[in-house]
Amino acid sequence: MKILPRSAFGQTVLLIGFLLLINQVVSWVSMVYYIIQPNTQLTNELLAKQVRVVLIDIDDDLLRKAFSRSFQEKTGIEVYRESDALSSGLAEATYLAHRSKEMSKLLDGDAELRLTQGGEQYIFWIRPPQAPHYWIRIPLSGLEEANFSPLTVVLMFLGLLSVIGGWLFVRQINRPLKALQKAAEDVGRGEFPQPLAELGTTEIVAVTQAFNHMSRGIKQLEDDRNLLMAGISHDLRTPLTRIRLAAEMMSTQDEFLKEGIEGDIDDMNSIIDQFIDYIRHNSKDKPELCDLNHLINDVMQTELIYGRQINFSEQELPEIPLRFVAMKRAVANIIQNALRYSDGDIDIITGISVDKKSVYFCVSDNGPGIPEEDIERLFQPFTQGDKARGTEGSGLGLAIIKKIVNTHGGDVLLTNRAEGGLSAKVLLPIK
Repeated sequence: MKILPRSAFGQTVLLIGFLLLINQVVSWVSMVYYIIQPNTQLTNELLAKQVRVVLIDIDDDLLRKAFSRSFQEKTGIEVYRESDALSSGLAEATYLAHRSKEMSKLLDGDAELRLTQGGEQYIFWIRPPQAPHYWIRIPLSGLEEANFSPLTVVLMFLGLLSVIGGWLFVRQINRPLKALQKAAEDVGRGEFPQPLAELGTTEIVAVTQAFNHMSRGIKQLEDDRNLLMAGISHDLRTPLTRIRLAAEMMSTQDEFLKEGIEGDIDDMNSIIDQFIDYIRHNSKDKPELCDLNHLINDVMQTELIYGRQINFSEQELPEIPLRFVAMKRAVANIIQNALRYSDGDIDIITGISVDKKSVYFCVSDNGPGIPEEDIERLFQPFTQGDKARGTEGSGLGLAIIKKIVNTHGGDVLLTNRAEGGLSAKVLLPIK
């Protein structure tokens, strides 16, 4: 399982968030070292000085007597024995370990400091090392406890605002890339969209311009190839028609020769049709929601051969977007191959893939199969199988099937059956 995002968009947002986190940490550390810690140290020094004032030249026995009522009223500082201090609020005070260590350094001995909040005042309880059985109560007003909740909220808000701003900025940059990706996928399927709008940064504009130039070049090549093949097809069919006409005029004595010539003409016409099928993009055949079972049934009615049996086991399927004419051609080619290279029954099944993202149909025969090392090679144009599968034809049948299925975003799988024969499985995405 990959935790880090792989897209440029996700990585950029993650980088912005990481930099903001570092900024927050640095801000906190700076506040601790340059604001909080100096203020805390200053307060401790002030408290230590007040403790020293209380303890100047006063013996332990006279300590409490030294604090007259007027001194207590003026300063608010009081001295308690430990038992009295506990009943006067010391028991509810919070022990401050770090400040106690600092106070011990300032008073040159083992001191303890506790804190309670009484209304708007903060009460410090200090046990000085010079009088360990006494607690000095020092109230301070105007000293607010460090409350960084508003600061935390502000920093979080600024961080969130920065991430949202970065997300919107990167999304705006990536929008032309999304359009470029979709256009590239269309070109890969043999479709040529309108030139993309040249928007975004200079680098993206340069890539968009290069893509538009490439798309125009590929379209021009495809148009030239289609024109060339159409011309060749027309120029070849004309002499073939004359040859067929001449064959029809041959005498009865040359009947065997006539049949051979007509068979060759039919094969050549079939090869020319396959050439045209291979280069055809079916741009006018737009995808529409179709029932794959219905399409296969239509093809079976036209491809059924007398004396052969096609067993069709269909499962209820959702309608999927298909180029109806092109897919009928692919299904027909698969069934024709199965009928041509086998003698037994043909089995066709349909179903839904395990991940529920694709539907499939599978055509199985009982022929000799194909060597495993030749399966992938057979999808290349002008490639024929070994003698076990025959050598007739132009070698474009599987290439045409592969091209049509790829145009639908699907896949073709050829596997040899354990009981003998070949199984051709076509997977087509539901969406």
